Amino acid sequence: MKGIIDIQHLSKTFGTHEVLKDINFSVNKGEVVCIIGSSGSGKSTLLRCVNLLEKPTSGHIIYNGENILDDKHDIYAYRTKLGMVFQQFNLFNNHDVLSNCVVGQIKVLKRSRYEAESVAMKYLKIVGMDKYINAKPKQLSGGQKQRVAIARALSMEPDVILFDEPTSALDPEMVDEVLKVMKELAESGLTMLIVTHEMEFAKDVSDRVVFMDKGVIAEEGSPEIIFNNPKQERTREFLQRFLKKM
Repeated sequence: MKGIIDIQHLSKTFGTHEVLKDINFSVNKGEVVCIIGSSGSGKSTLLRCVNLLEKPTSGHIIYNGENILDDKHDIYAYRTKLGMVFQQFNLFNNHDVLSNCVVGQIKVLKRSRYEAESVAMKYLKIVGMDKYINAKPKQLSGGQKQRVAIARALSMEPDVILFDEPTSALDPEMVDEVLKVMKELAESGLTMLIVTHEMEFAKDVSDRVVFMDKGVIAEEGSPEIIFNNPKQERTREFLQRFLKKM
């Protein structure tokens, strides 16, 4: 299967600290890939390198057959093909819910306001936030904000959506509402790359799980293999405390 995104020999160094070391993996069309691992293992840095919020120190990111790290490549055009959902929502506080989902479409995709609003309403309905279009972010709960952030990413109709620990800033009772939306999106065939510490969710929705440890991919495979029969001792150690709860 051809990857939409192929990561080849990617590394990232901050000063003398090598955060990512020789990372190789791909994301295929319609696939849900979850990246798990301890804090500080490089998961979020990897995601930020994939959408070039951080510039990799070396390696290749092949998108639809082209290395987007080549100088000639249009980084901004590439970024429009990747949706990003952050831990802290990153909504525009001075815009209402509908405007949050419209402004990027008009500015970046050059859609008319009518078309942008129509697309935004479609996705706000999918995430259950269509009744809140006139609300400002400060009037919403954390779970509602994150669902708006997901609708905003979907409104750009990207090839892949990246999620960076989308439930980590939420109160426990709000986590389920966001995971439910993400699960429905995964079942709809959306291509998703998710950094998460929600192990049960990763086990349920992933086509593939990538376990990172100290800046390298220590193991990757199907959820069945990673959660039921991991090959690496380090993977077993990491999962031990989670598997006791499941």
